Amino acid sequence: MRDRQTRPHFVATAADVKRSPACVLLIHGGELGRRVELTGGEITIGRDEENAIHVELETISRRHARIFPRGGAHFIEDLESTNGTFINEKEIAEATQLHNGDLIRCGGAVLKFIEGGNIEALYHEEIYRLTISDGLTQLANKRHFVDFLEREIARAARHARPLTLVIFDVDEFKALNDEFGHLAGDRVLQGIASVVAKEVRRDELFARYGGDEFAIVLPETNVEDAVVFCERIRRAVESEAFDYDGEPLRATITLGAAAAGADESYEGLIARADAQLYRAKEEGRNRVSGE
Repeated sequence: MRDRQTRPHFVATAADVKRSPACVLLIHGGELGRRVELTGGEITIGRDEENAIHVELETISRRHARIFPRGGAHFIEDLESTNGTFINEKEIAEATQLHNGDLIRCGGAVLKFIEGGNIEALYHEEIYRLTISDGLTQLANKRHFVDFLEREIARAARHARPLTLVIFDVDEFKALNDEFGHLAGDRVLQGIASVVAKEVRRDELFARYGGDEFAIVLPETNVEDAVVFCERIRRAVESEAFDYDGEPLRATITLGAAAAGADESYEGLIARADAQLYRAKEEGRNRVSGE
């Protein structure tokens, strides 16, 4: 049960407002890429339009949280919201200082706190990152995945080297969302991304392909070794419990793997990996199929 006791609110002084430039950037949910400068007093985040950061999501309270200056730094405080306020996936119980790069989650929205000597450079760097990354999981997004896959197919063909594509999704994900809500679904997606990312090497690419579907590009890997890799991450996900509001949620994944053929397009390779995924689903889910 979330603590509903009223907590004291800090009040910013004029001296607190005189601080280094900072801003927050919306990276998931709502108007992606929206930037809000922290140049005055406090700002609030919430569903109502009068909030400086207004996000129309049902998972966000009308006045969800506030960011305010104090002692030359910025702090964030939850305003007794329904779904809580999190920094880097840890729920805050009191006013908490923000540091450059912190990820703030309010309901289904994720924002990034940016501060530093060259705020413009940092901001534009984050905008670029937003074009190639998924805001929820911090993985590569579909656009980056397609670009990377095209390059790797060409490289594999040029040097006659193996390349395998893995596609997987979360079993019965809609049922999980229906039973526990979309915030629980988001938590499971984040958890799975974190578990699997530990097994992905630097020269490989792990991406969120869309919804609950993920893709992994494995250069220098034949399909037999890819299936062994898939079994390892399948077992890792199956054995993990993802905490959501104190309740452990479990999930399984089904995976399909396909090796790149000669003169194959990226669309053809995706289609064949997808076919293996659905073959595994037809055989009972929580398993791997490869060709």
